[in-house]
Amino acid sequence: MINKEVKTIKEAIKGVESGMTFMFGGFGLCGIAENSILELSKLNINNLTCVSNNAGIDDFGLGLLLKRRQIKKMISSYVGENEEFERQMLSGELEVELIPQGTLAERCRAGGAGIPAFYTPAGHGTEVAIGKEERIFNNKPHILENALVADFSFVKAWKGDTAGNLIFKGTARNFNPLMAMAGKITVAEVEELVPIGELDPNQIHTPGIFVQRIIKGNNFEKRIENLTTIN
Repeated sequence: MINKEVKTIKEAIKGVESGMTFMFGGFGLCGIAENSILELSKLNINNLTCVSNNAGIDDFGLGLLLKRRQIKKMISSYVGENEEFERQMLSGELEVELIPQGTLAERCRAGGAGIPAFYTPAGHGTEVAIGKEERIFNNKPHILENALVADFSFVKAWKGDTAGNLIFKGTARNFNPLMAMAGKITVAEVEELVPIGELDPNQIHTPGIFVQRIIKGNNFEKRIENLTTIN
């Protein structure tokens, strides 16, 4: 099998350019490729279209790219934890496409499966449906949604092998497997990287065929968006 391991984060993101479309896996701050995002924030690239369930927070995750005005358009479903995102959106600096969460997931999955578009009832009768084709299925109105693909997908897994096979843990197993399928180049950060043959094939969530580069990440912070405690 092909060894897809890269040794440095700079090598992992090699080839990124201004104007590209990136997908970022994760749910809130859980399961985000934080090493890749940090390195991208140091590059002189801009006019990016970013597909992500969330927009990070002001000083972490995609908030770093927003702070440096690197993102031109956000395609997301939940963006409520980032004041800089709110400011840019309200001022018109940032183009935003808000999508129902299930629709966003399916648009990514469809892109990875080679399905160009699909019909869904979600969003019908709302602003989400404006300008979209409508059809009736089983006496219920549906709208047409186009699949999403990316030049690069950045995902984070709990464990992977050097062939790119990935296992996700807990809530990180949400958008990560779908977005891994939909990237022309998929970069996977893993907490633990093992040799080929070490993973149980029955436990693998994303086959290595969808991953082009894999790296053992460092300094994962595993931060919490809102910490709530009860006395």
